[in-house]
Amino acid sequence: MEVKKVQPFSAETAENILFSHSRRITISDVEKIWSVKALHHAETYFNLISKLDASKLRLTKVDDEIYADFKANFPEINVAELKELEDFKTDAAKEKWREWIKKFEAKVQDFNYGTLLRTRSAEDYGPDNAFFVTRIQFFAIEIARNKEGHNSSLSKH
Repeated sequence: MEVKKVQPFSAETAENILFSHSRRITISDVEKIWSVKALHHAETYFNLISKLDASKLRLTKVDDEIYADFKANFPEINVAELKELEDFKTDAAKEKWREWIKKFEAKVQDFNYGTLLRTRSAEDYGPDNAFFVTRIQFFAIEIARNKEGHNSSLSKH
């Protein structure tokens, strides 16, 4: 299967669509656009880790910094099998993530884009194995999975 390069969908593009006079765009339309973008990102990423040695994959220019800071601040998270509610959705978890995410605002492009994250690292994306997070949360979890070998079983290389 060929990996397709997806053009970034910027905030400026979204704004142009939203305020276009030629078509009335609803919030639902915007959510669909972002969902499609997140799905394309998920497909592309899964194709990569299915074909390459994920332990050698670099997702950002600051992978090592993200990994070290994530492990220092979230040692309780089992990246092989996430607990969506406990690890991400409680008020305490949201606040902790919110503070952590701020550190990477100037370091990681599109740090706050909505992105799909797999709950269980040993499986492909699916309705019961994915939920939305910010791009920097995705990077933190997937960098840890790659470095710790959790994505190795997916590779067909």
